[in-house]
Amino acid sequence: MTRPIRAILVANRGEIAVRVMKTAKRLGIRAIAVYSEADAGAMHVRTADEAVRIGPAPARDSYLAGDRVLEAARIAGADAVHPGYGFLSENAEFAEAVEAAGLAWIGPPPEAIRAMGSKSAAKALMEKAKVPLVPGYHGADQDPDTLTAAADRIGYPVLIKASAGGGGKGMKIVEASGDFPAALASAKREAMASFGDDRVLVERYLTAPRHVEVQVFADGLGNTIHLFERDCSIQRRHQKVIEEAPAPNLSDRMRAEMGAAAVAAARAVGYVGAGTVEFITEENAFYFMEMNTRLQVEHPVTEAITGLDLVEWQIRVAAGEPLPLDQKDVRCQGHAVEARLYAEDPDRDFVPQVGRLRRLAFPDGVRIDAGVEVGDTVSHHYDPMIAKLIAHGPDREGALARLSAALDATKVVGVTTNRRLLARIVDHPAFRSARFDTGFIDRHRDELLAPSVPAETLDFQLAALAVRAARTAVRRIDPSDPYSPFATAGAYNPNLPAMEEITLSAGGVEQTLRFETEGGRTVLAGDSERLETAATLSPEGQMIATLGRRRLQLRVHVEGDEVVLLKGAEPLAFRVLDPWRGPATGTHAVDRVLSPMPGAVVALMVSVGDQVERGAPLVVVEAMKMEHVLRAPHDGVVAFLGAEVGYVVDEGVELVIVEAT
Repeated sequence: MTRPIRAILVANRGEIAVRVMKTAKRLGIRAIAVYSEADAGAMHVRTADEAVRIGPAPARDSYLAGDRVLEAARIAGADAVHPGYGFLSENAEFAEAVEAAGLAWIGPPPEAIRAMGSKSAAKALMEKAKVPLVPGYHGADQDPDTLTAAADRIGYPVLIKASAGGGGKGMKIVEASGDFPAALASAKREAMASFGDDRVLVERYLTAPRHVEVQVFADGLGNTIHLFERDCSIQRRHQKVIEEAPAPNLSDRMRAEMGAAAVAAARAVGYVGAGTVEFITEENAFYFMEMNTRLQVEHPVTEAITGLDLVEWQIRVAAGEPLPLDQKDVRCQGHAVEARLYAEDPDRDFVPQVGRLRRLAFPDGVRIDAGVEVGDTVSHHYDPMIAKLIAHGPDREGALARLSAALDATKVVGVTTNRRLLARIVDHPAFRSARFDTGFIDRHRDELLAPSVPAETLDFQLAALAVRAARTAVRRIDPSDPYSPFATAGAYNPNLPAMEEITLSAGGVEQTLRFETEGGRTVLAGDSERLETAATLSPEGQMIATLGRRRLQLRVHVEGDEVVLLKGAEPLAFRVLDPWRGPATGTHAVDRVLSPMPGAVVALMVSVGDQVERGAPLVVVEAMKMEHVLRAPHDGVVAFLGAEVGYVVDEGVELVIVEAT
């Protein structure tokens, strides 16, 4: 029996909320958003037909507060709830509360979430079903001594994983027994912050595995099928950055066996809706890893090769309809690859970045799933993903070529991103030939994270012209005297050419450029040449510049002391330096431990007066649900603590001073 769904509340934020709302609207269903105080102007709120505020910025007080989400559903008159992914999507108690409120839950039954949402319970279930498992401990006893003993018994390296969630949260690799207690404590904190559950499991860490997952779908009438597999091996910090479907270099035998195992796993728990059964493969063997009882971030690649809308399938199944297709009718067409564009700095161990998106441009020819637009702010409260770029082609080579071109044409100004890393991965010979595993990024780190080509003299000249053009645009010009020094330059001396110096820094290199203006002519005066210059800058950032006999057109962005040349595939960023600035170092420069990014202090391991050794953990800062441990720069004594647990700090804030002994 079907039930009408006229209004869906999306209990999430970002690109998945936008994605669900677009499908709902296409089906003639009213889309309702929930938002925290930090997301009042967010894209998913702007996309919704109606939005309800549910609490302050921290997720635990808003998006993880199930009672507030349900109250929002009541206020807005929703008759269904779609959880997206993350937050409450795999929370069985919330699913039960939704159904108890008389609403349709667009997800699997709570019993299935419990059975598969707990990695430990899922492992036990798969063991019973004779599905191969990686050796490990999946028990209920969470005493640290028990877990430590289990890790010692399994043998190092081991992997600690949050039992109640995924996405790399609460996941730690431990190489030696002495490192296990600290890693366990950190994994439990991350798991509690992300999923409200600090239980973990411990497994042997496979050194060269691939991560292959199978998309399954089931209705409430007993029909269960799979929609082929995806390869998600390209990861950093145990979180996927590039996914593709179908998985390359997978034998027909293994593909068939994994598909059958995934369907059997779903049937074993009476599954309904969209789910993903994840496997670890090594050589010709595969092992069950976990089941995600929700839609996955990477579902667009499956949609691309099947031509299906999985969100529409979710809604129809939740309304009581049968699956639209049988297994024999599902077709795989071509190849699809997805790249996740994150606000993070790969050169600084992928530290999350925050800031306002002053420019965000994507090319045509690929699918873009984004949860932000120009002018939006990436904050430290939530996941740092900006967008997903999905390319589809007749074969893998064609899909990769399209994705490579799209990444080259993507422009982001305002935050540091992993765009350059993604482009280098897609173009890497080993990736192009499908020779990779989950250690691909670490193995090829030197190539993938090599410094960009340094800015050339011409780039410095164009950046300086952009600064002058931006300054001129805001000056008041008297039409009767267009060559007035007040219109053409800054400081000037009577009876002498007006002179202006601009000092720029890029990639650790500084250059000072001197401009002289007289009688309407502006000359860039160098040591060996003098170039007549001119530049105009449109409000949209289009600059037309003349340097001697050369005329160039390019897009630039100038804001505050930052200049970005959108020239070629790699944006070039410059900093305008104050000529009167003082030295950046202080008396404690080598002793200071600074916050590497904006975030919240979640743990302090030391007190003033403590003696510490080099590398000892001092403080833990959490940003975007990931913990970052800051360590002692050398042996010494803790002389200063600049924060307490719970403090929210900006990047560069001095947290600890360790005086050398």
